[in-house]
Amino acid sequence: MSDIIQLLPDSVANQIAAGEVIQRPASVVKELVENAIDAGATQIKINLKDAGRTLIQISDNGCGMSDTDARMAFERHATSKIKSANDLFAIRTMGFRGEALASIAAIADVELHTKQHDQEIGTFIHISGSKVQKQEATACANGTNFLVKNLFFNVPARRKFLKSNSTELKHIINEIQRIALANPEICFSLIHNQQPIYELGQDNIRKRVVALFGKNINQNLIPVETDTSLIKIKGYIGQPKHARKTFGEQFFFVNGRYMKHPFFHRAVMQAYEKILPPETIPSYFLYFEVDPGNIDINIHPTKTEVKFESESAIWQMIQASVREALGKFNVVPSIDFDQAGSIEIPMPKRDHSEIQPPSIKIDPTYNPFETEKKYSGGGSSYQPQEKSQVEHWEKLYQDFEKETEILQPKQEENLEIEHSDQFSGKTFIQFKSKYILSPVKSGLMVIDQKRAHERILFENFMAVLASSEVASQQQLFPHTFELGADDAELLRSMLEDLKSLGFDIRDFGNNSFIINGTPGMLDSSSPLEIIESLLEDMKSTASNLKEKAKEKVAASLARASAISYGSSLKPEEINQLIDQLFACTEPNFSPSGKQVLTIMPIEQFEKLLR
Repeated sequence: MSDIIQLLPDSVANQIAAGEVIQRPASVVKELVENAIDAGATQIKINLKDAGRTLIQISDNGCGMSDTDARMAFERHATSKIKSANDLFAIRTMGFRGEALASIAAIADVELHTKQHDQEIGTFIHISGSKVQKQEATACANGTNFLVKNLFFNVPARRKFLKSNSTELKHIINEIQRIALANPEICFSLIHNQQPIYELGQDNIRKRVVALFGKNINQNLIPVETDTSLIKIKGYIGQPKHARKTFGEQFFFVNGRYMKHPFFHRAVMQAYEKILPPETIPSYFLYFEVDPGNIDINIHPTKTEVKFESESAIWQMIQASVREALGKFNVVPSIDFDQAGSIEIPMPKRDHSEIQPPSIKIDPTYNPFETEKKYSGGGSSYQPQEKSQVEHWEKLYQDFEKETEILQPKQEENLEIEHSDQFSGKTFIQFKSKYILSPVKSGLMVIDQKRAHERILFENFMAVLASSEVASQQQLFPHTFELGADDAELLRSMLEDLKSLGFDIRDFGNNSFIINGTPGMLDSSSPLEIIESLLEDMKSTASNLKEKAKEKVAASLARASAISYGSSLKPEEINQLIDQLFACTEPNFSPSGKQVLTIMPIEQFEKLLR
């Protein structure tokens, strides 16, 4: 039998490596920008076409490469950062595995122009599908300029599974945000289809956060700073009242590198315990400085997961630092000393008369054992009451027990039931401002009020979309607001669908928008809250917006507009909600597929009481 094990060709091995390193255009941007940072660049320009599908151009003013280094850089495991295994435990640079350029060249058409600052001539290399097409000397600017064209041209299956341009651009923006936040001293420029998205100059951390996420976040930031022998922590956290319902402004950095760390995220969340609105996540931008020998970043191909030697101790320090910052800036609840009952200090009179100390009158004949004797002193008098005056004291409490019996059931009932009424032959009870209870023949029907309202609104929105008759109600005072680049790009992709729903939203430029009108059927005093909630909901869905776009927007809008948990409903509102729910085509499930109602059989109650 002949041998069956053989070495893979380099081109095939590179494509396999590309599957780990290069998942989408954002992966190419990340790898090339990190290489530029390691090359000492102070200015990095990113130019994209069609969200990176057609073109990704990364140019920098770094140290550049010699002709030999430029060719070697495209070989697998070629790196300038590691010479021995021990170097893995002292890494302070970005990319170090040496697979990025080989992986990119395996699945794209790559052109490289590079020149060292002390050289008069540079190098040009053209590689396509791991094959070197040309290498020659050329005149070019100092630094390095990469052009990556037709990504995944020879892997059609991978190209087919790329998302829409708006989704892929959002991933690129997220990568640029992480890198730009970690390197505020570097200038970044991001251009997509000849439209500038970011123009970032040299900043400090706070200014860089504001430049990336908009001016509105500036007043939301609370500084954090802790210095210990184990770890140095600095950065900013967000005020609880500005917390959002989805992830997006949560960043950890260690030694200038972005990382994901769910364990440390829980430390931050626990520091915010009991002061966050329900189901929200605060913003944080926390930078850690740790001895490189105490961390391991070589545990994941994307190098975003980091292991710490003393995770439990660092967890405690993070939690304490965040709590201290919240306390310093009076975010945590405190005692209000300005309320009534505070001590009033008398002010001296304006005249110049001498202030006399208070006089004390003493009765030298006072005997404390003579209880029947009158006592006077200090302008007041005391006379013990006669026994006849304190007789029949129990009459003061003769009605107390009766009043207690009347009040106790009502107080107990208010603990559990907000509204209870019987009308139109139906009985409904709102329980904990979250559920609606109603007895039925087989037991007790329990309805989730928020999910029920979502189902009603969703079917209303879908009916409007089907009829193409949407009434837009113009705002008396239009709302102008600013978003971060990623949210702005997402909103732009949704404007047409929102317009069909009755929203009149205009792009004002520089990631600013103005709301001129909202759907007439939408009862909301704050359309901006609806838009922000809609964006948060759309960010949490991984599917393509163009697939069933109107249905997705209608479902997201229904979730954003539905009554929240904790809302107390009047009896007539409960009745209307139930009637509208059972008029829906699918009353049992919310638009996201969650159960709206259930019936607890009477047998279940009987089991509980056995």
